[in-house]
Amino acid sequence: MAAVQPVSTISTTHSGPRHNSLGLRIWHWANSGLVLFQLMTILFLFVIVKVKTLAPEFSQVLAEKGVNLPAQELRGLTRIVAHRIWDWHIWAGITIACLLAFRVLVSFRQRGGQRTAAKLAAIKAREARGEAGATKARWVRYSYRAFYVILAIMVSTGLILVFEDYFPSIEHLMKEIHEYTMYAVIAFVVAHIVGVFRAEVTEEPGVVSAMINGGEPAEIS
Repeated sequence: MAAVQPVSTISTTHSGPRHNSLGLRIWHWANSGLVLFQLMTILFLFVIVKVKTLAPEFSQVLAEKGVNLPAQELRGLTRIVAHRIWDWHIWAGITIACLLAFRVLVSFRQRGGQRTAAKLAAIKAREARGEAGATKARWVRYSYRAFYVILAIMVSTGLILVFEDYFPSIEHLMKEIHEYTMYAVIAFVVAHIVGVFRAEVTEEPGVVSAMINGGEPAEIS
């Protein structure tokens, strides 16, 4: 008599696409890191290092060593520091521009429940049913769209400033717009971190891990 084989109680895991696609997750973390790096370069230039005040500090240190340099040469030393940090800032900005183009391509490859429109429709359905937190979730989704627009403006103006020799008539305007959008990005980053932390410890535990492992399976249509 043949032995009876035990029936496995382990269910087959869903191997389909996740709610947050791999491309979206790669973009999110790469873009987050680069935006924070950009803000760090600004922090170093104007707060930590304070390049504009380096010349007197260089002069004092050199004087203690018995070396006296003309003010023009000291300004040259400070420019070396500033240019090095600005080089990092520029290359990071160019990389962000490439990532933004990658984000546009990723958006066209989303399917079913992965698409932004589908996620927004699901939130509106929750809102129609009167579910708690649905209205806030809808405005959060709109804030992401606003961030994409602001990021595109910051990247565009930054690229114009990189090639400022070709745009002398609008250089000053682009610089002002670039600075204002930087403040908007800082405000979004702070609000995003605070909001994600609050959601993680209150009504939406697992929101961070969902951006790491993809979250729940997506509905494909």
